[in-house]
Order: sequence, then structure tokens, then C-alpha cells
Amino acid sequence: MLRRRIFWTALGLLLFGVLAAACAPPGGSQKKEASGELNLLCTPQVEWCEGMKAEFEKKYPNITVNFVRMSSGESLTRLRNEKDNPQFDIWWGGPVDGQIAAKQEGLLEQYKTPAQDKIINKKLMLDPDGYWVGVYVGSLGFATNKDWSEKNGGWVPKSWDDLLDPRLKGELMVAHPSSSGTSYTALCTILQIKGEDEGWKFLKEYAGQVNQFTKSGSAPARFVGQGEAAVGVVFSHDIVKQIEDGMPLILSFPEEGTGYEIGGMGIIKGAKNLENAKLWYDWALQPETQELGPKYGAYQAPTVEGAKPSKPELLKVKLIDYDFEWCGQHKKEFVDRFTNEIAGAENLKK
Repeated sequence: MLRRRIFWTALGLLLFGVLAAACAPPGGSQKKEASGELNLLCTPQVEWCEGMKAEFEKKYPNITVNFVRMSSGESLTRLRNEKDNPQFDIWWGGPVDGQIAAKQEGLLEQYKTPAQDKIINKKLMLDPDGYWVGVYVGSLGFATNKDWSEKNGGWVPKSWDDLLDPRLKGELMVAHPSSSGTSYTALCTILQIKGEDEGWKFLKEYAGQVNQFTKSGSAPARFVGQGEAAVGVVFSHDIVKQIEDGMPLILSFPEEGTGYEIGGMGIIKGAKNLENAKLWYDWALQPETQELGPKYGAYQAPTVEGAKPSKPELLKVKLIDYDFEWCGQHKKEFVDRFTNEIAGAENLKK
């Protein structure tokens, strides 16, 4: 009798195991579905931030993305202030000089993932220690108001020195490097082209041409299009966005070479939703994700193999050998010098 019970018990357990294995998903043990929240610090234009939130939530319907849009300089300041109690899980976008500075100050979490293997240029676009990665590329250009240009014989700036032309006195609009990664890229570009001594002299004259400094790096293209200034220094993809929205702008590039950005991404040190931050990080490095930009008015070039650029001509210009590490390591020093010696950051135009 006892043997019979043991037999039927053993048989029952065996059958239960077979049924459980048959019902289990392919590949082995059942994986818990991702859920919860993700707090995103987003630096590109708000339309793209909103689009990325919607696309990520579509892929991970049980995760809610809460994002705050801030310029690069504001983002870095916010992370510094919240270092002991971080409110964000991941920082997505903005020139990588900001992420390099954040790494230097211990604000980012190290994360290495196979998704990084797709990066086109690992020397430029991937931190060897795994603290940041590039997610898009964009080149600096000049936005000139078409009506102003016609009144001035069709003239548009074609070099950095053209920005000092007397016709542009009070007619130049740029962002302030304390709040804008775009403007800091322009500042660091000038220092690399001209050398530090001559570069700082140039920057003083350049600031003297400015009508008003803006808070956001993309804003000058909009204001120039509205006729509030003649020329703006902006990333070329932001100029293209305004042109496609109907603004009367002409895009030109400095013939001696222009600076460019690698838009960066990094997980925040002490992230409260670390696993969800890793999901975003991996997702943002997929070719299909990087091709989403134009859907939301963003025309930056991708950084991963297999993703097609929407506006390849924006990178077919003369680019300088931009030193991201140098610019990132000196960011606070250079911004402070510009603010204290050349132009304060009060009353920035929004």
C-alpha cells in the first residue's frame, strides 16, 4: 500500500513538472515584466522628449516615464545640486561635454552593455569607462533671416570672423553658455580654432555683437526667423526644423570649419529606478529608436550602425577636430570665465 502511494505521488509530481515545462515561455524560466517608473532628464527639444516618452511607454506599457526638459547647463547644475538625493534616473541628450563633466564630478553610474557594440565611432562616441555614450550627432551653423539678408545684398555669414561684421552690431542672437550646450559648443569651437588667447579676445567682441542671450540653444533660430535679430548661432538641425516649420531662414556654415556635438546619455549615480534606466539606455541605442527623431522634428544624425540619417548633408561640411574631453574637463572653468569676464547670465531670453 505504501509503495503504491509513493508510486502515484511520484507520477503526479512528474506529470506536474511536464505540464509546467510545457506552459513555460520559450527560453526557460519566466521573466518578470518590467514595470514602475523612470525619471528622465531630457535635454533636446520638448517635442522629441515627448515623442521618446510615448515610444518607450509603447514598448514597455507598465513603465511610466516622467520627464523634465532642461538645457544642458541647467541639467548639469541640477544634478550637482541633487547629488546626495538624485531625482532623475537617466540623462538623455545634450552635448556630451556635459556628460564628461558629470562623470568627472561623480554624478554618473557606470554601465556597460552589448548595445554599445553598435556604436559607429567608439573612440569619439563611447566613454571607455562606460559612464556615457553618444546617441546623436549635430553640426553648428548660422541662421540668417532671409528678409534681412535680401536688404543687405544677399549677405550671409560664411566664417566665424563674419560674426564681427559691423552690420551685425546688436543683430546677433546666441544662447548663453551657462545654460546652453549649443552655445558652449560654439565657445569651445572658437577656442580651438583660434587658440585660447586669441579665442577669448574674439569671444569678447562676439558677445558685444549680441542683441540678447537666450536660455535655450535652439531658441535663436526661432527668434531670428521672427525678425528679432539678423543672425543666430545654432545647431544646423534646429535651423532645418525652423525652416521646415515655415520660418524665413538661410542656413550657412563657417568655411574654416565648424564645431559639432555628440549628444550624450548617462545613467545617474544613485538612480532609484536603475533597472528601468538600463532598459532606456539599451533601447536608445537601437537603430529603429535612433530613426525616430524626424517623426518628432529632430534631424540629428544617428550614432549606431544600421540607422539611416534623415539629413546626411548636415554632416557633409568641414568639421574641426573637436576635442570633447578637453571641452568637458574645462567646462566649469570656461563658463565661469565667460560669465564673470564677458557677459553675465541675467535676464536670459526664453
